Amino acid sequence: DLPLSSLLALTVPRAQNLRPQIANPKLATNNPTLTTIALEKPFCVFDDSLSPGSSYMVYLYAMADSASTVSSAVTDNSSKPLNTTFQDTNGGQLGPYRVALFNVPNCGSPPLLADVVNMKKVSDVLKQYLFRVGDDVTCLYDPNFSGVCNPPLDEDTTYRFKYLLVDVVAGVVKDQTLWSDPMKTLKQTSTIDTWPGRRSGGMIVITSILSTLIFLLVVGFLASIFFFVMASRETSTETTHESQTTQQAVPTSQGKRRVHPG
Repeated sequence: DLPLSSLLALTVPRAQNLRPQIANPKLATNNPTLTTIALEKPFCVFDDSLSPGSSYMVYLYAMADSASTVSSAVTDNSSKPLNTTFQDTNGGQLGPYRVALFNVPNCGSPPLLADVVNMKKVSDVLKQYLFRVGDDVTCLYDPNFSGVCNPPLDEDTTYRFKYLLVDVVAGVVKDQTLWSDPMKTLKQTSTIDTWPGRRSGGMIVITSILSTLIFLLVVGFLASIFFFVMASRETSTETTHESQTTQQAVPTSQGKRRVHPG
């Protein structure tokens, strides 16, 4: 019943050998979406780096996969985490930006997947177990927002993610995971390329047949209108001819005299 990240940590305890994982489909059935990607939180990932009496936070960074060729560094020369934002990096296109920070997940009592079926516990399990990147639709446009902004991701775009363990008192990074494998947001179906060169042969044949049938239906419809109009004209002509014939005046008898009795 342990989360997948906990099981991984049992065999690979060092954070440097781990990558952020996409959320278990049992918990996030619609993932990724057009603008969000849900990740597992790093349970039991940083335990080897925790020192008693210190205060730690987990920082999550994201970047577009295309930005990895520019720079993927998330610390400066003094091992301090970068404070780059979504706006600074053009949504991760120019390099990593800080998505969120949260408490180190408690490895001693991770959420149980079995609790997902319990309607009273499912919300709490999801909050403990998952973090959804791109979940804040207002922070970019709120002038009073002062926290770390986690705005919607771009659709049809590939991203990578990284977790950092930060000593918040010293302000330095104590440990970090590898960058995640590429994860891609969905694409709007209305924007899918329908150019014939991008479709299969079967789709092209079906499209051609449907186009032909539509053309024949239009031709048949126009032909029926034409014959209906012609038939109406012929009926009108025949009626007029019969009317003129039957309305001819009956000739009166001429030369007929009245005979008066003598």
